[in-house]
Amino acid sequence: MAMGRCEQYEPVAEIGIGAYGTVFKARDLQSGKFVALKNVRFQNSENGLPHSTVREVALLKRLENFDHPNVVRLMDVCTTTRTERETKVTLVFEHVDQDLKAFLEKTPPPGLPAEMIKDMMHQFLSGLDFLHTNCIVHRDLKPENILVTSSGQVKLADFGLARVYSCQMALTPLVVTLWYRAPEVLLQSAYATPVDLWSVGCIFAEMFRRNLIGLPPEEDWPLDVSLPRCAFAPCSPQPIERFVPEIDTLGIQLLLEMLTFNPLKRISAFQALHHQYFQDMSAGEG
Repeated sequence: MAMGRCEQYEPVAEIGIGAYGTVFKARDLQSGKFVALKNVRFQNSENGLPHSTVREVALLKRLENFDHPNVVRLMDVCTTTRTERETKVTLVFEHVDQDLKAFLEKTPPPGLPAEMIKDMMHQFLSGLDFLHTNCIVHRDLKPENILVTSSGQVKLADFGLARVYSCQMALTPLVVTLWYRAPEVLLQSAYATPVDLWSVGCIFAEMFRRNLIGLPPEEDWPLDVSLPRCAFAPCSPQPIERFVPEIDTLGIQLLLEMLTFNPLKRISAFQALHHQYFQDMSAGEG
């Protein structure tokens, strides 16, 4: 994969520090538009950048051709510095002014209308289904990684980059949020695309309020983890209505299918998109 140089991007301001490094808002001197720059350091192999890293970034770059409305575009990749031991690469993304966390914090009481939550969730799942169809597991979905444009368009960011970033991930409590991580990730069990649906469920509930699912049954507990089920105190599932009183019956059904402990039984992004919860919306669009 050919990589250019970064002289055409002029940093304007630091806009965030995450688990994977500092993000800068910058101006593309060729187009005049704003972009987001993310610097990533890679340990070199004997032949330069590891093939796995090149493949991963190349896949993300190819997604640009689809121009999905609910996925942030990786517009450019360029090499900034290279030493014998490591290469610093800058990923250039389209810039969006706010994330879902900031959007929710700015929403005045009593919070988002139910129809707006439904519309945003549909966009969210549409972007996620697109990533999963292209064999990309996000692995770190949280409100900070979901961007919202001024017109209310939802865009997924930082997708597919967990492996790319793993060599320099800063594992500190300040930058790594565990609240949205699926049980199989926290238990260090095998995981795949269902991890993202658990995170979606957490975010869905947070757009209303938080909820509890109780201690899972013995048959759903993974066998490939060192932490036994008996290490947790017995706890019954709590009624969703008590914690999320604003959600309707179909919303509760969808939320519980997302927050299913066993990943093999958890709903997929494609199935969620076609859930009855969105039925009236689809009919309205048609």
